Amino acid sequence: MSAASRPVSEILTGFDLHLFGEGNHLELYRKLGAQVCVKDGRPGGHFSVWAPNAAAVSVVGDFNSWKPAAQPMKNLGDSGVWALFVAGVSPGARYKYEISFKAGGSAQKADPFAFFAEVPPLSASVVWDTAAYAWGDREWLDKRAARDPLNGPVNVYECHLGSWRRGPGGRELTYAELADELIPYAVSMGYTHLELMPVMEHPFGGSWGYQLTGYYAPTSRFGTPDDFMRFVDRCHQAGLGVILDWVPSHFATDGHGLGLFDGTCLYEHEDPRKGFHPDWGSHIFNHGRNEVKAFLLSNAMYWLKVFHVDGLRVDAVASMLYLDYSRKEGEWIPNEFGGRENLDAVEFLKKFNTLVHRHFPGVLTIAEESTAWPMVSRPVHLGGLGFSLKWNMGWMHDMLEYMTKEAVHRKYHHYDATFSMLYAYTENFMLVLSHDEVVHGKRALLDKMPGDLWQKLANLRVFYGFKLGHPGKKLLFMGGEFGQWREWNHGQSLDWHLLDQGDEHRRLWDYVRALNRLYVSEPALYERDFEPGGFEWIDCNDSDNSVFTFLRADKHWTQELIFACNFTPVPRVDYRIGVPKAGRYREILNSDSEYFGGSNKGNAGGLEAEAVPWHGRPFSLRVTVPPLATVVFKRA
Repeated sequence: MSAASRPVSEILTGFDLHLFGEGNHLELYRKLGAQVCVKDGRPGGHFSVWAPNAAAVSVVGDFNSWKPAAQPMKNLGDSGVWALFVAGVSPGARYKYEISFKAGGSAQKADPFAFFAEVPPLSASVVWDTAAYAWGDREWLDKRAARDPLNGPVNVYECHLGSWRRGPGGRELTYAELADELIPYAVSMGYTHLELMPVMEHPFGGSWGYQLTGYYAPTSRFGTPDDFMRFVDRCHQAGLGVILDWVPSHFATDGHGLGLFDGTCLYEHEDPRKGFHPDWGSHIFNHGRNEVKAFLLSNAMYWLKVFHVDGLRVDAVASMLYLDYSRKEGEWIPNEFGGRENLDAVEFLKKFNTLVHRHFPGVLTIAEESTAWPMVSRPVHLGGLGFSLKWNMGWMHDMLEYMTKEAVHRKYHHYDATFSMLYAYTENFMLVLSHDEVVHGKRALLDKMPGDLWQKLANLRVFYGFKLGHPGKKLLFMGGEFGQWREWNHGQSLDWHLLDQGDEHRRLWDYVRALNRLYVSEPALYERDFEPGGFEWIDCNDSDNSVFTFLRADKHWTQELIFACNFTPVPRVDYRIGVPKAGRYREILNSDSEYFGGSNKGNAGGLEAEAVPWHGRPFSLRVTVPPLATVVFKRA
């Protein structure tokens, strides 16, 4: 039912204000901001905003010619909230709050709870009725709630909507066009989820969406909130999950945003040693203030409940956890015990994760956390932060260091590729090759690889194959699937023309699709990512040959997959690998296949295990491991 029929008496009650002040209100998006409703039979909009230190507040907009004196708002007392019903206001009307400061002066601020905004660089908020959209994904939501995503396949395609692909004249695609093009593409490639870099409203495109002003508004660059709802709905109906990047750590300093909202520091800390981020030039949320906690927790609930998203990836968690993050001695304030831990932020993250998992079973929370903070992905009741998954930044760093070495030198860095298994089960890890690895002079993944063109492509294929077999959920940033040559640029499309210029990129593209489809079809590759019984090294010590062999098993050990990864351009012939059982082992993947651009060396479709004990196992295979290649065998 549309919110337009809701009586104004239901909008904002004394109990709502009490919960807000406690920091325990989880549906502020139904209470504050611009709510379409009726009063005495008259349709209109109920406006409310938190500005406890303001001298006066007015709502200005299209409906009163932007004149502050036309609609002064009423102060609701100790809550710090100002409110007003304006008859005749309907969805599509533009507005802001004119806030007069006690110290003198005033500012026009966008609504922190606005559901929609003007297209940047314009900055007015827009009245919208988010309850009007009719969803068609009930079956998806029911199935999501009934399954444990940690035991299922999670293979994420990370996207920036503005630069995945561009339309005629280089314009950005709309949500509707992205639904028509991106969704079938991701499904055809075998991905299980899209992860969208922030879609919340942000004034500067060069921030990639990480410097927000409109936490409750899908960016208007690509369409309306209903258009984005339809995009998520169509993802679900196509069998594709949607994860959103979420930024509860810091926010943009633009004048119409949250900073100095009523002339004082409401959302941010007043002391810049706690309230200003030196790296990003942004304000830091005051996670110890109840109203700020309610704002952010309601925001998380909003994207999960109103937009039906399947996960939130929390950006820059390390910057939240440490008071001295990126600060020199004397530039930070210790906590009450003299430590560097941000206790308020820690408690906020625990509460966020507890609430999400309580109210939305099957939804993922994912931490981008780059330090050794313990138990990030362990339950709160056991002392953890409560995230479902943690990005494995250590694996990413070590493997890229290893892969950028010339093959002849890799035997001296063998440990880089095995070290991650020493801590693989300390967290629920996601293996990521994200946007951060292909910008700011770091070069595209293909360009990082050593050797000539053939070797670069082969190196990337063996690397992707190794990643497939390594325990952990998976993520790849757009462009990596076809070997984008240049660094990612948010202002232009990926280089799709590469798929039409020769076969090299198209064959890599085919290979990644084959990897993805193999991943979702083999429970051994995802059922036991977070327990030691799902993975065994066969031989992790063959540094002279730079070959790694290992085994992945499903939940009941009814099926095992055997991996052999050769990180040199020298084929290893008659290479013996110990296996646990007799029988024929089919070669179900060979990255050196001619179909993928390789030299077509292999094992004629499969091998019979010989009764020759090897690697402490009763049987063995005598394998050809092609140059710079991953081969995978499955017992028939």
